[in-house]
Amino acid sequence: MIRKLLALGVATAASMLLPAPIAWASGNAHIIDDAAVETPGVCHLEGWATRFGRHHGLVNLSPACTRRAWPNLEIGASAQRAWAQGASDSTVGPALKYVLRSEDTGLGLGVIGGGAWSLKSGRLETASLIAPVTFHLNDRLRINLNAGWSHVRAEAKRDAAFYGAQAELGVARDVSLMVESFHREGGNTGGQVGVRWNPGGGQFDFDLIAGRRVDGYTPRAMTLGVTVRR
Repeated sequence: MIRKLLALGVATAASMLLPAPIAWASGNAHIIDDAAVETPGVCHLEGWATRFGRHHGLVNLSPACTRRAWPNLEIGASAQRAWAQGASDSTVGPALKYVLRSEDTGLGLGVIGGGAWSLKSGRLETASLIAPVTFHLNDRLRINLNAGWSHVRAEAKRDAAFYGAQAELGVARDVSLMVESFHREGGNTGGQVGVRWNPGGGQFDFDLIAGRRVDGYTPRAMTLGVTVRR
């Protein structure tokens, strides 16, 4: 499903389930996305809260749907509130994912695009165009690779390349583990480790994620996420 937004600055964000017995980890607050869209005819709401420090955090809501008439296209949006050192801002914007090659072939390929506008200034704060690739190595292990372009207005290098990789391991029918690393040109390499619980393979996902330099700067971050599908 579509990703979460690519969090790359203090009050900025750009862009972010595979239906299977294993609770795959992509989606929600993970930075690296997979090459699959939501199940056609199903909508979801991804929500998460990230704490970078005592006075630095972010809250996100991202709804998205895939229509049966357009099974390769996921249409979504995002709304975020971020704050740090007495400053805060809210952003909203669209998020789209299109599948070029289905994961069912063993190699999934897609394209993800999105942007976020500040409600305070009305300016475009972030945007991204990312190509996700997904490899199924076996029934429990999946590799996701991302590469593309990102725009962050608040950065010295506003337009830069972005790339990263993620490994997902299904450890039980309802539990998966994830580890990922990512880098935006001109910044520091970040990473996250997370666990997802998908009770009974149903409509809820619960994520607990620990990250380092998720925004390219802050040493540590902790995230709690919930996804609901209908």
